[in-house]
Amino acid sequence: MIEKCLFPAAGYGTRFLPATKAVPKEMLPILNKPLLQYGVEEALSAGIKNMAIVTGRGKRAIEDHFDNAFEIESQVSGTSKEGYLKEINEVVEKSTFTYVRQKQMLGLGHAILAGKPLIGNQPFAVILADDLCNCPKNNLISQMIKIYKQFKCSVLAIEEIEMHQTDKYGIIAGNIIDNSNNLYQVTDMVEKPKKNNAPSNLAIVGRYILTPDIFHILNDLKPDKNGEIQITDALLIQAKQGNVLAYKFNGKRFDCGNVKGYVEATNFLARKNGII
Repeated sequence: MIEKCLFPAAGYGTRFLPATKAVPKEMLPILNKPLLQYGVEEALSAGIKNMAIVTGRGKRAIEDHFDNAFEIESQVSGTSKEGYLKEINEVVEKSTFTYVRQKQMLGLGHAILAGKPLIGNQPFAVILADDLCNCPKNNLISQMIKIYKQFKCSVLAIEEIEMHQTDKYGIIAGNIIDNSNNLYQVTDMVEKPKKNNAPSNLAIVGRYILTPDIFHILNDLKPDKNGEIQITDALLIQAKQGNVLAYKFNGKRFDCGNVKGYVEATNFLARKNGII
């Protein structure tokens, strides 16, 4: 039922300068694998094979990565290094990649709207590669698709944060409807509120299942005071109609959009894989 996953990947990655001056932030590696590849593999594990990527200027490395590399393959063929390409070659073989450019950086809502020609009129997943999520059982998008199949509405991933961090996230308010699955009916949401104005400490993280009407809502939205189109504003309209659920997942999220989270993710996976 969820056949496509959208990856907004047009941001400049300014928090990682100078590394991102010439390298897309989505291509920064955690161990020996780019961040974006972790997201694509998560989508594949959830049964999604169509990857729709919203890029921008200076992002050609993304397209090159998810393509055949005949020169490298010929160089390592028959050597001990041949196995290094196995994972990415399997991803390329199993997936279909389509691309569109976001011409202006005008917020996450604008980036998702830019992906409309790639998605069409169907529900879809969204993965923000900056958020690397590790779950003890099924991956996060798989869990959210299961919720979507039951309720047929938009689903957000959320986690509890410290109140002093609310100005970094979209924050929801809601009524819990399933204690065993930590599922909330969203009643309100605010983009990056100060802690005194935050409706809760439940923050939206980079995983979404969205219904196709979100494109019509985004298209009609007026930009905020910063000139950006926010996905939270569009989701709030859906929420007021009772059409948004929030899932507090069991797992660990690493914010790889900043250096501290990036290092934490690297150390976590290095230990998990027995490297350190």
